[in-house]
Formats: sequence, C-alpha cells, structure tokens
Amino acid sequence: MKSQLKEDRLNKRLSRLLSSRTCPATHSPSYATELKQIAGEVAKVEPADKQSRFFKALADDTRLRILKLLEVKEMCVCEVMIALDLTQPTASHHLGILENAGLVKDRREGKWVFYGIADTKLIGNMHKLDLL
Repeated sequence: MKSQLKEDRLNKRLSRLLSSRTCPATHSPSYATELKQIAGEVAKVEPADKQSRFFKALADDTRLRILKLLEVKEMCVCEVMIALDLTQPTASHHLGILENAGLVKDRREGKWVFYGIADTKLIGNMHKLDLL
C-alpha cells in the first residue's frame, strides 16, 4: 500500500514536469524507465554504500588523527588511546570504522591486535589532494 502511494506521488510529479515542457521527454512511463536505467548504470546502491562508508570514516577529526599516527607506525589500541587521550571503547570504535571503510587493517600477534594503514598508495594520493 505504501509503495503504491509513493509510486502515485512520483508519477504525478513526473507528469507535472513533463507538462511544464522544461523536460525534453514526452511520455511519462518511458521516461521513468529511462531514468531508472540511468540510475542502475551510474548510481548503483552497493558502490554508493562503500563510498559512503569511506567518506564517513574521513568525516571525523579523531579518525583523521588516527590515520596520521598509523602512517608513522603500526599501533595497538592502547597506543592510540595514550597518543590521543581516548578511552579504550572510543579508540576501538574509531579503529573499527576505519577498518570497515578499508582504510586500516589489523594484524594479530598473540593476544595483541596491531593496526596499520591498509593501502599506503591510497593514503599517498590523499596527501596529494591535501586531504590528510
């Protein structure tokens, strides 16, 4: 029921656009199909989700500072905690977000988990763009 209401609302909006003659299309259903095809080709959900995680990971000053630390050397959570004056849960949370975005990788050594940069070339390119 909800999806039908949404579909009706979108069809009305598209019809108004076409009747305003600001759009070159003339047939609402075929134009809607064309728009959905374009979105399916260039705005796919899965890559957008991955890109969103990447940019969200970079949208926090603490995570940017962690990346800068890890450029210098691999560190365990406790080292990140001490360097940036964070609590253990906070440091782990930020490292998890960076790892989920593919920016950081972990390496286990016994009970210890060390974190490092996952792709140094990517980080280098971010420096070239003055993003780090």
